[in-house]
Amino acid sequence: MALARAHSVALVGVRGYLIEVEADIAQGLPATILVGLPDTALREARDRIRAAIVNSAEKWPQSKITVGLSPASLPKRGSGFDAAIAIAILAAADALPPSSPAGIMFLAELGLDGRLRPVPGVLPAVVAAAAAGLNTVVVAAGNAAEARLVPGVRVICAGSLAEVAIWLRGGPVPVPESPPADRSGGALGPPLRHKDLAEVLGQSEARKAAEICAAGGHNLSLLGPPGAGKTMLAERLPTILPRLDPAAALEVTSIHSVAGTLPPDAGLLTEPPFCAPHHTASKAAIVGGGSTVIRPGAASLAHRGVLFLDEAPEFQRDVLDALRQPLEAGEVIIARSAMCATFPARFTLVLAANPCPCAKSSSGGAGCGCSPATRRRYLGRLSGPLLDRVDVKIQLQPVNRQEMLYDRKFTETSAVVAARVAAARERMAHRLTGTPWRLNAEIPGAELRRSFPPEPGAVRPLDRAMELGQVSARGADKIVRVAWSVADLAGKPRPGTDEINVAISLWLGVSR
Repeated sequence: MALARAHSVALVGVRGYLIEVEADIAQGLPATILVGLPDTALREARDRIRAAIVNSAEKWPQSKITVGLSPASLPKRGSGFDAAIAIAILAAADALPPSSPAGIMFLAELGLDGRLRPVPGVLPAVVAAAAAGLNTVVVAAGNAAEARLVPGVRVICAGSLAEVAIWLRGGPVPVPESPPADRSGGALGPPLRHKDLAEVLGQSEARKAAEICAAGGHNLSLLGPPGAGKTMLAERLPTILPRLDPAAALEVTSIHSVAGTLPPDAGLLTEPPFCAPHHTASKAAIVGGGSTVIRPGAASLAHRGVLFLDEAPEFQRDVLDALRQPLEAGEVIIARSAMCATFPARFTLVLAANPCPCAKSSSGGAGCGCSPATRRRYLGRLSGPLLDRVDVKIQLQPVNRQEMLYDRKFTETSAVVAARVAAARERMAHRLTGTPWRLNAEIPGAELRRSFPPEPGAVRPLDRAMELGQVSARGADKIVRVAWSVADLAGKPRPGTDEINVAISLWLGVSR
């Protein structure tokens, strides 16, 4: 046979596109031509595939071989097409039954000895294959657990190209060297479930603010001296968030799969992710980017979880301002000359900052040598448009030993607070049934005013704040959203004047 076809998947962002791999063997001088917008890594596949086929005891065709990747207009990147190209060539050379690759997706890199090696992005690739009607996928053994996360798909995990060829000829199904790992689920980053909100002593207002943010998905700013509990509170925020539902878990796991940060044999990620990049991180590290291969950044890795920026004024200002669009849209759009990739990025932003560069400033300013102008300049690194997108602002004060001992009697564990948060989210889900939104923070301003108004007369304090110039139009919408979250936590059907006043004080960062 002179022509054969196999299938693979190309990834653009976290979306997969089915690729038809065609191999044509014709008369002419021996050569291998690869067409269809391949990148450098894919062009090098010619030599890898030839060595893999020869070292798998198969015969390499001594003819002109043309390999086409369709659709040709879509850029293809990476080494995951190796297995599909090798199978298509073998089928075109009549070394395999012509119809054997039909209905199968192949996704693996080939070693020179014919071994199948794992590649990133298998989960969204298998999802795309299943959506296109390919219910059988062939992957490397290291990607088997990830591929099995997609229901209704038969996963063939092979160790080598020779095993795949034997199977396609009607032989036994390849058996992995080790049994699949446990798929009970997990989380990335440092383990946070062993931490408890009750450990944050002396900061009752900050704990309540964290609960409100967890319930409604609101952004949080923490301003206070070192040792006040900013980092402790941020790290414990994920412990009061509900576990991810199946759709969100699949979405989050796909992002980490594309980024290559998914641990080997990891199951579906059911814990809200927590991402805390260092303040030296670049713009590409925060929002994603890349010239040849576009990778998601910390904003997408924190999707459906928490993005914590400690020492926020130390970040480059353009890096912080790059978060403004994801905070509004819930996604990151990265445009390059060849393509445009979109990554989900709906996260809870937590900013932590000291009141001045020397970090000695407290309520009384004792021991601080920074001038008022220096403090303003330092905190001015957090731009007004960015802070306008932060719903809740809290000023933490230093805590002494007596306050910590006294507060032990009033602190609640993460389990207790998480139960209230879950109940509040159930009320939101019931209220938002039939809409594309799931949290109060996601409701657009126009829809918020039209379909979810507070009690009559409740917004009078907000009107006065706007007349005084304390609140912008965007801020007014955010205050109403926070008021809805306060009402949901209290079990009220609609926010009243008290909830609006609480939301205003949280927006302005005024202690009550």
